[in-house]
Amino acid sequence: MSLPAVDLKKPAPAAEKKEEEVEKGLSNDVLTKYTTAGQAVGEVLKKLVPQVTAGKKALELCVEGDKLVAEAIAPLWNKAKNGVKVGKGSAFPTCISVNNVVSHFSPLSSDAEVELKDGDVVKIMLGVQIDGYPVTHAETLIVGDKKDGAAADVIKAAYDAAQAAMRTLKVGARNWDVTEVVDKVAKEFDVVAVQGMLSCQHEQNVTDGKKRILLGATPELKRDHESATFEEGEVYGVDVLLVTGTDGKARAEDSRTTVYKRANDVNYQLKMKTSRTTFSEVQKKAGAFPFTLRVLEDQKRARMGVQEAVAHGLLKPYEVTQTAAGSIVAEFFFTIALLPAGPLLLSPTPVWYSADKVTSTKSVQDEELKALIAAPLRASKKKAKKAAAPASA
Repeated sequence: MSLPAVDLKKPAPAAEKKEEEVEKGLSNDVLTKYTTAGQAVGEVLKKLVPQVTAGKKALELCVEGDKLVAEAIAPLWNKAKNGVKVGKGSAFPTCISVNNVVSHFSPLSSDAEVELKDGDVVKIMLGVQIDGYPVTHAETLIVGDKKDGAAADVIKAAYDAAQAAMRTLKVGARNWDVTEVVDKVAKEFDVVAVQGMLSCQHEQNVTDGKKRILLGATPELKRDHESATFEEGEVYGVDVLLVTGTDGKARAEDSRTTVYKRANDVNYQLKMKTSRTTFSEVQKKAGAFPFTLRVLEDQKRARMGVQEAVAHGLLKPYEVTQTAAGSIVAEFFFTIALLPAGPLLLSPTPVWYSADKVTSTKSVQDEELKALIAAPLRASKKKAKKAAAPASA
C-alpha cells in the first residue's frame, strides 16, 4: 500500500517520530484523515438513527443522511496547503434497505415510495472520505418497540459475526479465515451469510482493492476468488450480511439501481452526448467513489446517460438485491486498519445496537468463538509493554 510521507505542522523529534510511525504502521497524516472521516460518520449517525421511525420514507432518510454528511465535513480540512485544498466528501451515499432487501437501496423522487412501519428491520449505510481515504459504516435496527423474534436473532448474529471478523482480520491471517469465522457465528444462531458478498481492501481513492474477502462462499464462488494474506498498513471495509433461514441467495430486486461507481481501469469513448455529459458530471461530483443519481443535476437524463457507461464498463452498478420473501437481512459494515499494535476500528460503534436493545433466545455457545468475541480488539499499550519486559532474575 503506497502512502504519502508524513507532514506535520510541528514535527516530533526524530527518535520519537520514528517510534510513533512504527507503532502506527500508517503515516500520521493518513491515519488522521481516516480517523477524522470515521468521527464524521459517527456524528452523522447520532443524528440520523433517531429519525428512523415508523411513517418515515426511505427517500427522506437517504436525503437527510446525505445532507448530514455534507454538514459534518464542511468545517473539516479547509486550510489549503501549498495552494491546494484537501478533497473531501461522501465515500458512499446513504442507503436505507428494509427487511429482505440486502443493501444499496437509495431511491429517487421518481421511484415508488417505501414507508417504514413498526417491526421493520432497517439497514443504514453511508460513508465519508477525507483526501480520498474512506470510512464506510452500516448498522441495523428495528423500528418501534418490538425487539425479539427472528429479527433480534439475525441482528445479534450479524453483530457478533462482525465482532469475530474484526478480531480475525489481523496481520498474517488469510481472507478465508474471516469467511470461516462469519459462517461459524451464523451457524450458532441458525442463520446463514448472504451468498457472494465481497469485502475489499481500501486505499486512497480505492474502495475495491485487489485483496478481497468473500462471505457466503459456495464452493463454486470460492474457486473464482484468490487467497490473500493480510499485511501491516492495510485498510479493509468489511460488509457482514446475514439472513434468516437456510437460503442465502440474493436475487435482483424490482427497485431500480441508483448507486454507481466509476471504474478506474476502463477507457472508452462514449458515443451519446447525454452519456458524455452525465459521465463528466459524475467525475466532477463523485470522483472515484460510489454515488447516487440524486446528486446529478437532471436525474431523468442521468438515468439514461449511465446506461451506455455501464454497458461499456465505465461505471459499476451497485444492484439492489433481495433474499427470499419473508426472510430478514441484518448488516454491519466496518472499516478497519491493520496496525502493529493490532487492528484499529476506524468506523464508529453502532448507535442503535446494544445487548439490551435486542432480546434473542440464541447466543454463541462455542467456547473458542465466545473467547474471540470477548477479547479486546487490540492490546493496551501498558499490557503490551509489560509483556515485552524481560523477567527479573
